[in-house]
Amino acid sequence: MRDNEAVNDAVHPSPESVPVALSDTSGGTGGPRRRHAGSRLYPRVTSFRSRRGALTPNQQKSWDRTWPLIGREVADEPLDADAWFGRPAPLVIEIGCGTGTATAEMAQAEPELNLIGIEVYQPGLAQLVQRVEREEIGNIRLLRGDAVDVLENMIAPRSLTGVRVFFPDPWPKARHHKRRLLQPATVALIADRLRPGGVLHVATDHAGYAEHIAEVGAAEPLLVGLNETTGGVSADHRESAPIGFERPVTKFESKAHRAGSAINEFIWGKIE
Repeated sequence: MRDNEAVNDAVHPSPESVPVALSDTSGGTGGPRRRHAGSRLYPRVTSFRSRRGALTPNQQKSWDRTWPLIGREVADEPLDADAWFGRPAPLVIEIGCGTGTATAEMAQAEPELNLIGIEVYQPGLAQLVQRVEREEIGNIRLLRGDAVDVLENMIAPRSLTGVRVFFPDPWPKARHHKRRLLQPATVALIADRLRPGGVLHVATDHAGYAEHIAEVGAAEPLLVGLNETTGGVSADHRESAPIGFERPVTKFESKAHRAGSAINEFIWGKIE
C-alpha cells in the first residue's frame, strides 16, 4: 500500500527509479500446478519501480535491532510461518505494504492473525520496523523482495487465510498494462495459495485498473464474490469471514478522495 508519494511503486514513479521485479504479469493462463521445477510461472515482466532512499540514523538503528527478528529477504525456499511467528495462527499476506500504516493498524486490530507484509522499498519497511518495535506489535513479519516469488516458492497451496493488495501500481499507459500485478495467472496463483474460505481483498483508486481487476477476478473459477463490487452481499459475509473487511484510510487514500477519485473495493472468497 502507498502511504505517501515517496513510497512503494507510486502511481507517478520518479525518473531516477530503478526497476525491481515484483511480479511478472504477462497474463498467461497456466496455473501454478503446471509449472515444472526450476521454471517460472510465466516470463518475468517488471511491474514494480523502487525508489532509492537512505535510512535515517534512527531508522538504521531500529533496523539493525529489529529486522533480524521480524524481517527476511525473499528466498526460493518454503516458509515455515508458524516457526517464524512462534505460534500457529491463520496467515495473511499483504502485497506492497509501503510504510505500513495500514499494516500495523490491521495487525493490531486482528491479533489472532499472523500477518506478513511484502515490500521492496527499504525506507518504507524501515518506518514499519520502527513502529513494530515502538508499539511492540508481535504478529507482523516482513519480506523484502518479489511477491510472486513469495507466492510461487515460499507459500504452500491452500495455506493462506487472506491476501491483501491495496492500491497496486495501475500502470495507466496502455503499453504498460502487461506490467500490472493482477493478471489472470497471478490471481490464479493467489487463489491456489488461499485455503478454502480464504479471502482476497483488493483496493484501487484507478478506474481503468478497477475494470481490469473486476474482469480478472470474475473469470477466476476458484473465487466467489463477497461484496457488492464482486457480485456478492458484504453483509452476508462480514461476520463470518476469517479476516476483516475494513481498511484504515491512509494519507494516499485521503489524497485520492480529495482528488475525487473513487475507491473500488474487491473482496473474493476461495470456494469451499
